[in-house]
Amino acid sequence: MNKFRLFDILDFSIQKFSHKNDILAGKEGKEWVKYSAREYKRKSEEVAIGLLELGVKKGDKIATISNNRPEWNFVDMASSMIGMIHTPIYPTLTEEDFEYILKHSEATILIVSDKLLYNKLSPLISKAKKLKHFFTFNVIDGAKNWSEIVDLGQKNYTKKIDELNKIKATIKPDDLATLIYTSGTTNNPKGVMLTHWNFVYQIHKFVDLIDINDSHSALSFLPLCHVLERIVNYTYQYLGTGVYYAEGFHKLAENMAEVRPHIFTTVPRVIERFYDKIISKGEALEGIKKKIFFAALKHAEKYKIEGNSIFYKAQLSIYDNLVFSQWRKAFGSRIKYIISGGAALSPRLSRIFWAAGIPVREGYGLTETAPVITFTGMPPEGVKLGSVGKKIGTDQDLVIAKDGEILFRGPNLMQGYYKAPELTAEAIDDEGWFHTGDLGSIDDRGFLNITGRKKEIFKLSNGKYISPAIIENIFIESHLIEQMMVVGENEKFAGALISPNFETLEHFAKENQINYTDNKDLITQKPIIDLIKKEVISLNKKLAQYERITTFKVVCEEWSPATGELSATLKKKRHVIDAKYRFLIEEMFSAK
Repeated sequence: MNKFRLFDILDFSIQKFSHKNDILAGKEGKEWVKYSAREYKRKSEEVAIGLLELGVKKGDKIATISNNRPEWNFVDMASSMIGMIHTPIYPTLTEEDFEYILKHSEATILIVSDKLLYNKLSPLISKAKKLKHFFTFNVIDGAKNWSEIVDLGQKNYTKKIDELNKIKATIKPDDLATLIYTSGTTNNPKGVMLTHWNFVYQIHKFVDLIDINDSHSALSFLPLCHVLERIVNYTYQYLGTGVYYAEGFHKLAENMAEVRPHIFTTVPRVIERFYDKIISKGEALEGIKKKIFFAALKHAEKYKIEGNSIFYKAQLSIYDNLVFSQWRKAFGSRIKYIISGGAALSPRLSRIFWAAGIPVREGYGLTETAPVITFTGMPPEGVKLGSVGKKIGTDQDLVIAKDGEILFRGPNLMQGYYKAPELTAEAIDDEGWFHTGDLGSIDDRGFLNITGRKKEIFKLSNGKYISPAIIENIFIESHLIEQMMVVGENEKFAGALISPNFETLEHFAKENQINYTDNKDLITQKPIIDLIKKEVISLNKKLAQYERITTFKVVCEEWSPATGELSATLKKKRHVIDAKYRFLIEEMFSAK
């Protein structure tokens, strides 16, 4: 297995895909601006030389806070060429997290994408003592533009290209390539140290696992600072798949129609949102069309990867023509499959999407594993609905500890946490096992199932253990429930805080002539309360008696990274939600 460096992808791409003009593409105004492999390498070299002219050296940190765009890649590859450590940061973090990461990483250069981020970060610059240069990708009055780095590189290219090549020759596959700060659902974010080889190892494995090549296109909208999107992004480039960077979630439908991607990567919460929108359109149908829509949905719930009867397949073909083909049309009609990671997707939704001809191939891993440990293979042998696949390499070790925790060793395991040897020692034991904090099981075919988070499980007063994630995944399938957090430690029964789908509730209110002033007023209306209560009772039937939600409170706020209840990767910050709604939780159980 060839242990190359990340920037070596550029040379491979030139050798194999010189015919392609869309190795990378970004939207500027109304046009997609495309870059060939040669243009990609030249731009990266110019940025690298420009950075050298600024006086940076191997080991210095460069931080980016940006939307997905080709320029992000130019900076990423340039920094890897000269031994800088790229530290990509989520744009949705709090000012406190921004300040902490910039200080802790000791970044010397910061590049942000737009005016909003520039204004947000400007007051923090003086607090990050190591920071020497602050640039923006977009042209902003009063801000230094990143084009200054490019101009330096262009002016000095001929003079410095040999020096750059000499520096590149000193970079080893096991050298540190990036610091990725975990989303910090508890305490301060931790800087995960990942090498070139941590990523490259997975590229080698994905080549055999995904049926994608240079004739295909991908749409990229999961943030590139998300380690899953990053490794997939590298793999696309290695395979010659054209990568088109979406303009943002607000333009996703438009970009899907323009690019008509064969593949994209996302997290379960986004798939659930896609599904909610599909269901809301089904609800809006009338008469026979509505009946056919929901009959198709019910039929899809019985889908099997193999072993479907001839009669089932015949019915599915009819529903596919009438219903599911329209679902695929919303994704551009060319979708081969979706890659999903970050958390386990509900088995029911997975089954429905596979039946609809939109396969969801799930994976499992963490930032600390760069990230992929397991991945769903090709059907039928490589797929088990409800699982997150099998380990991607025979040189990986994956076991379940006595207490149910998933333990991992392998070539894609991090070097450790930056400037935190004590935290590294807590996470990786003396035998080299990384303790994931996740609970799971492995069947006799090697498929991994995730059953919850070790720290999230709590015990009721009757001694029964509750795994919140399992219950929450069932409930957020509902088109009425956007987010939910199960509570009830040491109580007689489980309860829940529910952040509803306000778009669905508003539609219901309009149809039923319910008058209200705002969300706070809406959730107090008796028909709304009854609607949600009925849904909770229905969903409880899928749970064991002791797991059922006996009491709940509906909140009037939508949870998001911006308001602090969710991390940048859309995971619940349970300690934040608990503190924010402590009064409701206490009221919930004191009333019973």
